[in-house]
Amino acid sequence: MSRQPQWTGERLETFIQNESTIEHLHRYALAASLVSGKAVLDIACGSGYGTALLAQHAAEVTGMDIDPLTIEKAKTTYKHNNIRFETASTEQIPSADDSFDVVVSFETLEHTDAQEAMLREIKRVLRPGGLLILSTPEKKNYSDKTGYQNPFHKKELYRHELESLLRGHFSHFALYTQQMTLSSVITGASGNGFQQYSGNFSSVEKITAPEALYYVALAADNELPSLPNSVFTGDSVWEQALLQREKMVTGTITYRLGHVLLYPFKLIRQLFKK
Repeated sequence: MSRQPQWTGERLETFIQNESTIEHLHRYALAASLVSGKAVLDIACGSGYGTALLAQHAAEVTGMDIDPLTIEKAKTTYKHNNIRFETASTEQIPSADDSFDVVVSFETLEHTDAQEAMLREIKRVLRPGGLLILSTPEKKNYSDKTGYQNPFHKKELYRHELESLLRGHFSHFALYTQQMTLSSVITGASGNGFQQYSGNFSSVEKITAPEALYYVALAADNELPSLPNSVFTGDSVWEQALLQREKMVTGTITYRLGHVLLYPFKLIRQLFKK
């Protein structure tokens, strides 16, 4: 049985099917709705799946990552006329001034302690009126409340710190909250807005100020586009996760041995059913 490569948790890979998959795909789905016909930079693109998703809508997309091996793999995996990949850090982007209409940077900011330098570089390569789409964890809920310390994170931010950072480089910014939930979704053609509820058998209530596990930020010097409240259904992700788990179980020696030992009894049971 072939084994999947080991996952460190630092970069999302396409063989991973879990809540991180849903979180990342939701971010790229939102970004894809804002890049039609534009020149896009996907900074810290990792394995390149997000770059390829953006390229289905954008005029051209450049994926950059600091790891040369990751970039070489992305070049081999995603060969499209409007995609190119380069090795680069977030603090030294090898592009001319005013090169991109949109810069996408998901789960990158917390991996550097040179965040001001990163934002300066992004601002430099953005064209006048260009848009930054960024996501990063909320330190209070991601680390403080859970006690979890991500070994790959160098500097996580609280909301006011993120706001201060964006305010120092852009005239306009907006923060959207993102969190994972086990949910029921009710939709209709005449539905307006998006209301969240929570509760149990004792009581149910509206959620007026949802907590953020992550922030998705839009920042620009011009008026910002408006994003709708949205849900990314994880049905296909969970289906793939279950299939992977089933393959792992059925591929074990214990399962195969048990199947051989029980096979004669299964035949006898079938005979009695006839």
